[in-house]
Amino acid sequence: MNKSVITNLLAAILVAVGYLFALPIVLTVGLFALSGAVTNWLAIHMLFEKVPGLYGSGVIPSRFEEFKQAIANLMMKQFFTEENIDRFLSGEGGIEKQLNLQPVIDNIDLSPAFDALVTTVEQSSFGGMLAMFGGSDAITPLREPFIEKMKSSLSEIAQSEDFYELLKAELEQPNMIADMRAKVEEIVTQRLDELTPQLVKEIVQEMIREHLGWLVVWGGVFGGLIGLAAALIQG
Repeated sequence: MNKSVITNLLAAILVAVGYLFALPIVLTVGLFALSGAVTNWLAIHMLFEKVPGLYGSGVIPSRFEEFKQAIANLMMKQFFTEENIDRFLSGEGGIEKQLNLQPVIDNIDLSPAFDALVTTVEQSSFGGMLAMFGGSDAITPLREPFIEKMKSSLSEIAQSEDFYELLKAELEQPNMIADMRAKVEEIVTQRLDELTPQLVKEIVQEMIREHLGWLVVWGGVFGGLIGLAAALIQG
């Protein structure tokens, strides 16, 4: 059982004990605790579910479009601003510390580059000489060494200071930053368009329901304390 159920159950037990054993103080404490816990539980429930006859209930699903727009605004106006992108590019340690191209180089397929080289040789003045030694099949064993050497050269280029300076200069162009923001905004919008009211409700519930459960607990506690004070005053 979760915290809300336990709190309501304990408050209901106090009401039953107070009523059955004619204990006015216990009954009052139980009633106030139950009212506080149930009220807070209902308020939490009304955030996510539409309750017939209760205006304003189901606010999260009913404000679905506003919720999506708020996320989009948060992403674009707080995180992916031109200032933040520029700060990322010129941040501490430089772009070379923030951008690692090695995984891209390791996974890139350079076979087309080798094939293009073979085609170029075949179509050049060396094509006839190559044909005398078996044609393109004669240099096929060079494919893997060529690819390894190319990757090694690309890694050296990608790690050079000149390369990062050129890359940084290009990325810091105003039109480039604007294009980056436009692409990010397009991706964010596409992802948000995939959301449904039910999915939004589940996301929010998962994030805050555990913490909102304490509202029920403290509603029962403070309700019980108020009930105790009221019983003592009346007594």
